[in-house]
Amino acid sequence: MLHLRMICPPARTDDVVALVEKTVGATHLAVVPGAGRDPHGDIVLCDVAREAADELLDALRASGLPEVGSVAVEDVDLLLSRRAQHAELAAPGSGADAIVWESLVEETHEESTLTVTFLAFLTVATMLAACGVIMDSAILIVGAMAVGPEFGPLAGLCTAIVRRAPRLAWRSVAALLVGFPVAMALTGGFSVLMDWLGLFHEAKFLAPRPQTSFIWQPDAFSFVVAFLAGIAGILSLTSAKSGALIGVAISVTTVPAAANAAVALSYGDWSETRGSAVQLALNLAGIVVAGTLTLLAQKLFWARQRRRSAEGSGAKR
Repeated sequence: MLHLRMICPPARTDDVVALVEKTVGATHLAVVPGAGRDPHGDIVLCDVAREAADELLDALRASGLPEVGSVAVEDVDLLLSRRAQHAELAAPGSGADAIVWESLVEETHEESTLTVTFLAFLTVATMLAACGVIMDSAILIVGAMAVGPEFGPLAGLCTAIVRRAPRLAWRSVAALLVGFPVAMALTGGFSVLMDWLGLFHEAKFLAPRPQTSFIWQPDAFSFVVAFLAGIAGILSLTSAKSGALIGVAISVTTVPAAANAAVALSYGDWSETRGSAVQLALNLAGIVVAGTLTLLAQKLFWARQRRRSAEGSGAKR
């Protein structure tokens, strides 16, 4: 269940209450007149089944409430209520499968913004992967994958394509187009410094590295793995079961490929630079294509669920 807290002008309270009352899956409606101070207005509270939340939020946005008041949404970890159980049963579909589009857009907006923190995480992850490349350490490569924040902008781009949100698309693309070159440039400098300190050696880089050679040797599986990871990543973001996201992070070689390209470039190895760049491009493309298709499939699925629910309600009447 989700908990909604709304502040609305007194003149619109009845309309907001009516929207909640006609939403299948909403319950525990409460109104506190005049409790709002900034902005001034009434506070309307309710709980709604996750699978019915998107419809209610769309109606509230269409009513203009966010412009004159506010709508806050919180996850409810525990709710002991028979009425809540009935509300979840009445709502179409399963809460674990439901998409709350407003929440997804907000989450990807935050994760896809180009910030100093984003650049710092991406750069540190790329430098960790560079160490893994030189040491031929699969453990360091996996650690670098887990640290990398690049899935946020990729998910934001998928969401922007499906929701037709150009601002989110540009923000996501900017984070990727600026983030990776900056991280790779700094990692190239890091590689030169480590070589000067005697910690990186060109001989180690040129020697056979069986644990990490897949990074600069892309093949069909590179795209397949990225495609599958993109599906899993989007499902983990859109559903209530989000524990799979860390698994997505350590299944694609975006950050390691960027790191290997930076190190190869610092040593003048154009062959590995090209191979790593292709690996990076395949991973990014696979995730975006898979994520977009997954969101489109989910959108169509829930549209059908809504139609069935509406037809069922009409038949009962």
